[in-house]
Amino acid sequence: MPDRESMAYDVVIVGAGPAGMAAAIRLKQLAADAGSEIAVCVLEKGSEVGAHILSGAVIDPIAMDELFPDWKEMGTPLTVPVVENHHWVLTEGKKFDLPHLMMPPFMNNKGTYTCSLGNLCRWLGGQAEALGVEIFPGFAAAEILYNEDGSVKGVATGDMGVARDGTHKPDYQPGMELHAKYTFFAEGARGHLTKQLKSQFDLEVNCEPQVYGIGLKELWDIDPAKHVPGRVIHTQGWPLSDAWGGGFLYHQENNQVAIGFVVALSYSNPHLSPFDEFQRWKLHPEIRAILEGGRRVSYGARAINEGGWQSVPKLVFPGGALIGCSAGFVNVPRIKGSHTAMKSGMLAAEAAFGAVTAERSGDELSSYPETLEASWIATELKKVRNVEPAVAKFGGTVGTIVAGADMWMRQLGIGLPITMKHHRDNETLWRKDLVKKPAYPKPDGKLTFDRLSSVFLSNTNHEEDQPVHLTLKDASVPIDVNLALYDAPEQRYCPAGVYEIVGQETGDPKLQINAQNCVHCKTCDIKDPTQNINWVVPEGGGGPNYPNM
Repeated sequence: MPDRESMAYDVVIVGAGPAGMAAAIRLKQLAADAGSEIAVCVLEKGSEVGAHILSGAVIDPIAMDELFPDWKEMGTPLTVPVVENHHWVLTEGKKFDLPHLMMPPFMNNKGTYTCSLGNLCRWLGGQAEALGVEIFPGFAAAEILYNEDGSVKGVATGDMGVARDGTHKPDYQPGMELHAKYTFFAEGARGHLTKQLKSQFDLEVNCEPQVYGIGLKELWDIDPAKHVPGRVIHTQGWPLSDAWGGGFLYHQENNQVAIGFVVALSYSNPHLSPFDEFQRWKLHPEIRAILEGGRRVSYGARAINEGGWQSVPKLVFPGGALIGCSAGFVNVPRIKGSHTAMKSGMLAAEAAFGAVTAERSGDELSSYPETLEASWIATELKKVRNVEPAVAKFGGTVGTIVAGADMWMRQLGIGLPITMKHHRDNETLWRKDLVKKPAYPKPDGKLTFDRLSSVFLSNTNHEEDQPVHLTLKDASVPIDVNLALYDAPEQRYCPAGVYEIVGQETGDPKLQINAQNCVHCKTCDIKDPTQNINWVVPEGGGGPNYPNM
């Protein structure tokens, strides 16, 4: 194997999302304020900054206020303030507005903005580069490097030009090692390297398991007469019955709405399809009325952390830290995590800058979790820590009442005397013969669509002649276990048509993996009942190319 070249930095950041970008910017700001230098590098597996970013998004600018106090004068994409906030409870044919007086004050969207989080990350990337941060898009961090004492040394990027059979193609290039005094992992929900770190350093020993939802999103150009910039709508209830979750519809700029649907991956019916629930949701009269006459222009999907405060793992280990959604700072009832992600990156940056300035390296940045515990991140997430487990335990109606009561009590300085627990999402499926199959309508090509035409709109592309990045620990499990017991649920929980059972009509079923369709949502890595599927990074630059998601 050819020797890999290496580059040395003070801090290497894996992931150019809001947490990674905020951390990089804060490091450079601190160095400028101190009249010193700090070498910072950001690796991004997408083809460009923002290419793999997908979120609603309604953004609380509290972290932006701290990072760039004059951001409103700096040309950011945060240009559409939220002016209306609606919460609908849906039945099959009707809606009921949930009065905002019933919700704690911290649940309102006053002072927030709706925009493309991908475009915000692109803007942050420009600010970071102007400060001297080196950003390498199209390079996936594929391997964690360790020093002899076991501390994290950095990461290595994946080899390029490897054929599916493992041989080297003519354009083969070995990966590069990036060494650092500290490495931040900002991979987003269910990062493949973060998963390894949690095991290596036993980071989850004192927390609840992380649980997730899958968020599916489309962008629509709609009739200008129906468009109200800054109108925000959230829904719960129909069409879900065997799961909990809900929809969103955000009126953004240029007569465009971002619509989406989130399904908690704790669902038990193996026949349920989050993608088809999303398509069915669009047929509700109130949603249909907004979309009819419009045109769908983009599609994507991504896993979302839903575990809350009790699922945040130990954040530091020798030589590095977890920031953003790698750690799981999403406020589930607010459906927001960008502001907490950015703040966590900023706090980690402050800890690392202090360590580098003191000429330390490879130790645990203990001041990072200490300052985070004292920050508004902890205050905010502790107030809502029982929301997800309450709904998961008691169902949508009763669970919402219990969760609402707990949030109101915490608003008043009290609350339930317990922190509720979670069950891992892969452990919740029932056998296929114990539940009914939902009846999903066929796509009409106007409001509702199939998976393949949707994936086309995600601009997903992978070099076909490369090792499959959706790996199986045991090739017999998909048929002997998943198909036999659960009717191969990977065919339905995947929002991109990656997994397909072929040969059933001839009595010789096999799992076919269409890896080129993968939108990097990580749902398979989470929901597979035996945890037999292991998602690893494909060749850098592969995956979706979201223009403004």
